[in-house]
Amino acid sequence: MKASLIDAETGEAIASGSSPKTEMKIEAPQPGWAEQSPLDWWEHLKNALNEIKTKSKADLKVVKAIGISYQMHGLVCVDKNLEVLRPSIIWCDSRAVEIGKKALENIGEKKALKHLLNSPGNFTASKLKWVKNNQKDIYSKIYKFMLPGDYIAMKLSGVPQTTVSGLSEGIFWDFKEDKIADLVLDEYGIDKSLIPSVVDTFSTQAEVSESAAKELGLKAGTKISYRAGDQPNNAFSLNVLEEGEVAATAGTSGVVYGITEEAAYDKKSRVNSFVHVNHTDKDPRYGVLLCINGTGILNSWLKNTLFQGKLDYVKMNELASSVAPGADGLSIYPFGNGAERVLENDEPGATMRGINFNRHGVGHVSRAAQEGITFGLAYGMEVMNHMGIKTKTVRAGEANMFLSPIFGEAFCNTTGAVVELYNTDGAQGAARGAGVGAGIYKNFKEAFNNFKKLAVIEPDNEKSKIYTELYENWKENL
Repeated sequence: MKASLIDAETGEAIASGSSPKTEMKIEAPQPGWAEQSPLDWWEHLKNALNEIKTKSKADLKVVKAIGISYQMHGLVCVDKNLEVLRPSIIWCDSRAVEIGKKALENIGEKKALKHLLNSPGNFTASKLKWVKNNQKDIYSKIYKFMLPGDYIAMKLSGVPQTTVSGLSEGIFWDFKEDKIADLVLDEYGIDKSLIPSVVDTFSTQAEVSESAAKELGLKAGTKISYRAGDQPNNAFSLNVLEEGEVAATAGTSGVVYGITEEAAYDKKSRVNSFVHVNHTDKDPRYGVLLCINGTGILNSWLKNTLFQGKLDYVKMNELASSVAPGADGLSIYPFGNGAERVLENDEPGATMRGINFNRHGVGHVSRAAQEGITFGLAYGMEVMNHMGIKTKTVRAGEANMFLSPIFGEAFCNTTGAVVELYNTDGAQGAARGAGVGAGIYKNFKEAFNNFKKLAVIEPDNEKSKIYTELYENWKENL
């Protein structure tokens, strides 16, 4: 959980906080499962806010508006008392893949793609159907289901709500009919009453309750005025709002997210289309999302498991830099974090190929991991390009894996994209979104006061030839 306090007048980040200080654990009680406790999110949110108070010496009662960004595609179920009924089934959980495949067959592939722009896959709707099939007692107690950010907003306000953008990411939105997707609800036997009330992405959605204000040190009545999934919000954080603009992030997962005015889809649902944050009926905006699940989590696994915590990310990057591109014949396929949509929801697991015990060391493994992640992203970007989403320039925050020179070099020289790095992150973007929703900013332009380009990474002709050959070899064994 990350939080940022933004000065509305200057656009400067006054302070930021995060909790926990290492990656939050994902529980996997069975193979292919991935769960977290929503109550843990809330506790870590409190910790992050306390860190902001300590750093800034600010009284959070002066806060005028709150925005929320959250991990997409998760499922939170609450009862009539708004108490959580089971751990959240999160984005990288694979248990509902077969449910989604069967739904695609029953609805009909052509009809599903025309109305939903995606296969139901293992998205939120399919996860809810899994609960209905396998945990009937829990399902019978559900009052409302929500996405993770909806849950945090509910904890702040006491009011369950969601957005059209959120419904689209859960595959609950009919793009052709411009309404909640009855064809999905009917296929899964889900009652529409379980869906929370729908609010606009930028709007005064609700207000902080007396109890939450007391718990968090906020002022009761503070506006909650923006919410969006992490990738639409990352794009917003980078001022990616118009057709042809592209954002990227490389945190736990790696994502490239491009904007189009057309309701486009990939026939194999290898990349996915959702309603973007600034979508309106008059000016439609859709986000086409490529996701590689095994991105930062691969780097984290190397650090904590294979390297046993003896190296930090900075040292891993230094060692990777000491090895030439191609890691002396070692290659890694980063598909070890659930079903990969870009592989048509296949779950092959991560693979290390060509390892030689006599010459490969930590630097080779670190380099091969970063190259493998960029090759996975390049593979998905080819699909996006075939859909008409051009990725010539990509904006990213100077954070996570983009802090690694090797990652930036491999990404731009493999994909041919110019990478622009900016002084922002998702928490700052959510705060600016809150300013728009609460009317503190008159428009998006005002919200991006103090938005600065920090660096540009451009492809190099000679390096591009090397990485292109490496990528083609990598693809041959995919």
